[in-house]
Amino acid sequence: MNKPVTADIEALSEPLTFPVEAYISEEYARAEGDKLWAKVWQHAGRVEDIPNVGDYITYEVGTEGFVIVRTTPDTIRAYYNVCSHRGRRLVDPPAGANCGQGHKNQFVCGFHGWRYDLDGNCTFKLDEPDWKGALNDQRTHLNAVKVDTWGGWIFINMDPDCVPLREFLEPAAGILDPFEFEKMRYKWRQWVIFDCNWKGALEAFMEPYHVAGTHTQLLTHGDYYAYSAAYGLHGVSGFDQRDPSFKMKQSSTITRAGKGKDARISTYELQNEIYTTVNNASTTETLVNAARRLVDELPEGTAPEAVIKHWLASAKADDAARGVIWPTITPEQMSVAGLAWHIFPNMAVLQGITFALCYRARPYGDNPHKCIFESYAIERFPAGQEPKTSWVYADPVAEKWGLVLSQDFSNMASVHKGIRSRGFRGTLPNPHQERKITNFHRNLAEYMGTGAPKLLD
Repeated sequence: MNKPVTADIEALSEPLTFPVEAYISEEYARAEGDKLWAKVWQHAGRVEDIPNVGDYITYEVGTEGFVIVRTTPDTIRAYYNVCSHRGRRLVDPPAGANCGQGHKNQFVCGFHGWRYDLDGNCTFKLDEPDWKGALNDQRTHLNAVKVDTWGGWIFINMDPDCVPLREFLEPAAGILDPFEFEKMRYKWRQWVIFDCNWKGALEAFMEPYHVAGTHTQLLTHGDYYAYSAAYGLHGVSGFDQRDPSFKMKQSSTITRAGKGKDARISTYELQNEIYTTVNNASTTETLVNAARRLVDELPEGTAPEAVIKHWLASAKADDAARGVIWPTITPEQMSVAGLAWHIFPNMAVLQGITFALCYRARPYGDNPHKCIFESYAIERFPAGQEPKTSWVYADPVAEKWGLVLSQDFSNMASVHKGIRSRGFRGTLPNPHQERKITNFHRNLAEYMGTGAPKLLD
């Protein structure tokens, strides 16, 4: 498939169901390699991973591996991680790591010592005359794949006839551009291997509909009735205006006053709860500290709208004083952007004015019952003051990930076991609040040539 699927949002508004083979079928998992992963743009890293010429990262998806390297100050190239001689991996990722990272002036095969420059040219072949001139550039050059960037992320595509990255990402890219993700840097990044399919891992974060059942501690701070919308290949979710009398119920976590009679207090309580239980992510220390001062800076009885306006202005000034300049994002842009995006096929972004919490899930080989799950926070920092980070394997417990993420993790393996049961009749996604998941499976079915979501009888 060379063109993104165009999704009709209204077609997803009725109760639908879709088959579970996408999660549990070994045949389906093997077919994903050819029909899905070989055809889509997929997030493989961040530009900040390879700041200097010769810096590289490795990326694995299913049974394929890649080396992504900066070849000039302005050029990034990506190659299959395989020597053209006998097929040995050129770069072996560190044992127990989800990706490799390093610096090389050339790539040297560890088997027979063939060498390749950063542009993929084979510069040394041991005893080359033995081939009697048959080793031309076409046979020995590293096999390249498409590579491009958006928002500070590096994307690759194995399909030489693929649409441009920007076309693939729209309209999500245009809606999210004002957040200037390319100016954010890693705050932390962690990974784990889960006993569930990669799609199930992603879907645990695709909708706020689960807050009432999974994150019950958050109910003290707000109403989490949600919406979910399809945007072509991609989808967004946020908080819906079910109760018109609650004027501060907004789509984003950082434009909400929370639940309570005193918006000064409830705004701080909500921000502090999010920060401390989502592994210091989904808001920032600046926003929490500015919210903490609201009771001292505003009189009791200040309207929620005025509280939010003062709080954001105060946080913006605090950040400016330390060298962090906020992007210009209008209230309308914030509203349209919502809370969280699914970027097809396997990327999730929960964005804020100066931060984002991101997820990525990938197949674990061609095993449908395991996946590699990664989460990381990015944030704006004063120039040169971003923390030094690397990928860290972290057991899926609250001590490593925070309470909220560990609660999400508790659902993943259990759902995967449940859908394999002969007693499970089939999925019943909420047509309003889980439309993002339904859209995901409709687009997935288009690529895979399988059963798409259908109306419930």
